[in-house]
Amino acid sequence: MIVVDTNIISYLFIKGEKTEAVKQVLLKDSNWVSPILWRSEFRSVLSLYLRKEYIDLSQANYLMGEAESLMLSSEYHVISSEVLEMLTKTNLSAYDCEFVALAKELGVHLITSDKKILKEVPAIALSINDFLA
Repeated sequence: MIVVDTNIISYLFIKGEKTEAVKQVLLKDSNWVSPILWRSEFRSVLSLYLRKEYIDLSQANYLMGEAESLMLSSEYHVISSEVLEMLTKTNLSAYDCEFVALAKELGVHLITSDKKILKEVPAIALSINDFLA
């Protein structure tokens, strides 16, 4: 089991330079979990692609559905006090702290490409490449 942040989910479903590496992450460990927040963040990513006309509404709906299928039964509510405590120990946003707090609670790694998270919590967060190494 690994916690993945929204960037990892996005790289899997929106083709780009990191898609192949993220597919390897999925092959190595397919038990992905995230805080429920991932849904809102992924919709925000899709809104950017919609507004820039990289995708249309039917593609956005398809991508959202595929991501929801992958993460079905893998979404967690996080404990607010854990998120707030993480805020006092790092310079991360509350959103990022949700992913970190979940990984900490479950005793697993958070896989992310977010440089700030990787710097702030190196005992919990792993980059794609470090996870695959």
